[in-house]
Amino acid sequence: MGISMQVLGFILSLSLLVFVHELGHYMFARIFKTRVEKFYLFFNPGFSLIRMKKIDGKRRYSFLSAKSPEEWAAHKDSTEWGVGWLPLGGYCSIAGMVDETKSVKDLEQEPQPWEFRSKPAWQRFFIIFGGIMMNFIMAIVVYIAIMFTWGKQYIPLENAHYGLWFSDAAQCAGFQNGDKIVSVDGNAPYTLIDFVKQLLLDNPKDVVVLRNNELDTLHLKEDNWKRLLGDQFCKLNFPFVINEVMSGYPADMAGLMTGDSLVGVNDLKTSLYSDFEEEFRDAKNKEVTLHFYRGDSLLSSSLVITDEGKIGVVVVDPVKYFKTVTEHFSFIESIPEGMKEGVDQLSLYVRQLKRIFTKEGATKMGGFITIGSIFPKTWDWERFWSMTAFLCVILAFMNFLPIPALDGGYILFILVEMITRRKPSDKFIGYANTVGFIILIILLLYANGLDVVRLFR
Repeated sequence: MGISMQVLGFILSLSLLVFVHELGHYMFARIFKTRVEKFYLFFNPGFSLIRMKKIDGKRRYSFLSAKSPEEWAAHKDSTEWGVGWLPLGGYCSIAGMVDETKSVKDLEQEPQPWEFRSKPAWQRFFIIFGGIMMNFIMAIVVYIAIMFTWGKQYIPLENAHYGLWFSDAAQCAGFQNGDKIVSVDGNAPYTLIDFVKQLLLDNPKDVVVLRNNELDTLHLKEDNWKRLLGDQFCKLNFPFVINEVMSGYPADMAGLMTGDSLVGVNDLKTSLYSDFEEEFRDAKNKEVTLHFYRGDSLLSSSLVITDEGKIGVVVVDPVKYFKTVTEHFSFIESIPEGMKEGVDQLSLYVRQLKRIFTKEGATKMGGFITIGSIFPKTWDWERFWSMTAFLCVILAFMNFLPIPALDGGYILFILVEMITRRKPSDKFIGYANTVGFIILIILLLYANGLDVVRLFR
């Protein structure tokens, strides 16, 4: 059930992103009287789930068809709308444009007034930029709606009584599990996300932490915080209390129950979830002894950790252990707050993206499985819209990159044309798009290949 909800959330979010992106291209194409031949949600190699075209004022439909009915070909001024069967994107086929739907050979006839290639450079710029613009506008609108509907909930760092957990990279930089953050270059971060932003965006030098009830100053070098980019390098520590035991898993067979509070594993005495997580990861397929409280009774039970480093339980939501603060906004107040959130997310993503070009970052890339995993296993509208808005920001930025076959590649060619007054030939654009498309496919296969490897591990 959990995985199916994640898949559903991912596909629904992707559908919205693709539709809005292609709608941006479509709207500007129609504004500048450019024909749009096809508008498809999802790809349709081989056949389409549904096709629709308006002919003589009436909508005509075709279901599970390999190609459009022959009578539709005569009505070229009408857009064919459809839904493909491969839910990995979509496309908007614009007349007279070299893209993934047509090649240079399809444009050997003389340019027509309604074609993309016949339009002035500034109009072609907006037709291409429209998709990127619509995605970022959608992100801002969704963030505004989130602020107005749910507000902004956060946990002040001063309420993080159990300190923070840190990744291996963060520990190499000098942090230790259980540290409580006091200040970053003299500024006290209010929330965990404030601390993360200060570390990733401000390139700090000194971080003061409270460790074992004593203040300690960490002097960060450039290599220290660079290792943290693109990584979940810290999170709140919280107790390991079982909320649900999954049937048939080790915890179930060992007799663990809802409400049990774990306080130790083998000879290690701890109540923190992060400590158990690390111990379980190091004890895959091995037997361990868990110590836990059930009411006022201290009990012990042995079980074998799965090859995934799990025992088969769902823990109590950590938010319940901390005093949270929720900031509510009126509709007017939510507008600048939503815009700020969109810009902040874009800035944070851009700063982390450069880590892909490092050795460590290349191994952290992820594909569809990684993206799908960020959606909740139980339906949560706030989380769904938050993830959708964030993916909108990512899609807008990635499409803006000056890579042939992406919108940014077309924009680059158009800007060069506007500066030099010379338009690149359709043949050159076609070759460039082919190279760019090959690069994108390689990156896609690499990222999803890493997902598959992680899945089997």
